Amino acid sequence: MCVEPAGTATGRERVRTEPGAKRLRGYVRGVAVFDTTHPLYVWEHPRYPCYYIPLADVRRDLLVPSDTVTHSPSRGDARHFSVRAGGDERVDAAWQYTASPVEELRGHVRFAWEAMDAWFEEDDEVYTHARDPYTRIDILASSRPARVELDGIVLADSSHPYVLFETRLRPRWYFAKSDVRMDLLLPADHVTHCPYKGRAEYWSVRIGERLEENLAWSYRTPLPESERIAGLVAFYDERVDLVIAGS
Repeated sequence: MCVEPAGTATGRERVRTEPGAKRLRGYVRGVAVFDTTHPLYVWEHPRYPCYYIPLADVRRDLLVPSDTVTHSPSRGDARHFSVRAGGDERVDAAWQYTASPVEELRGHVRFAWEAMDAWFEEDDEVYTHARDPYTRIDILASSRPARVELDGIVLADSSHPYVLFETRLRPRWYFAKSDVRMDLLLPADHVTHCPYKGRAEYWSVRIGERLEENLAWSYRTPLPESERIAGLVAFYDERVDLVIAGS
């Protein structure tokens, strides 16, 4: 998460920053490691930002200097810290670019997402990674009939599907389970998480001897902004034949 792909950074222009206004808190063992109303959004790569925390809003007494130093081609050398809180220690969980060529980063601390037990924007918990302020989710009911096929076998067919539009991603078509050949779907162990939609469970599809793993997914209890797709099923349309009337 929030990892700069090796070999792709070319300098300061690779990093975009923007001040935020939401209250942001991170906890370890119930202890607030930081609490700020001035987080800094940092796009270390194009897909989504990371949170950087002003040093003044960090519990510096919980940070233990580490011998670890890492280098980013765009951000410079980072000095790492472990976080000790609530009787626990998270090794190298935080770092600071004190002499970064990106001036905005110098007075901020970056925390590894997975090192925190919980992240909160205001009083709402945030999952998976930082939420991009420019990402929007639109879930629209459609009267365009839609059909999903694999090897000529219909997997889903609906006259009232839903379409999920997410910034910078392809639209995804969602179907009620009553419109899906659930007898062809096999529960999979695969699970993914999205900070806008929540936890997705997956199915594989078996047709004869062919098995397409993790081809379909559903959000049983999505986050509030995505409640319209609760319990609906979507397919990777790049791996099936998706037929939309009028398209």
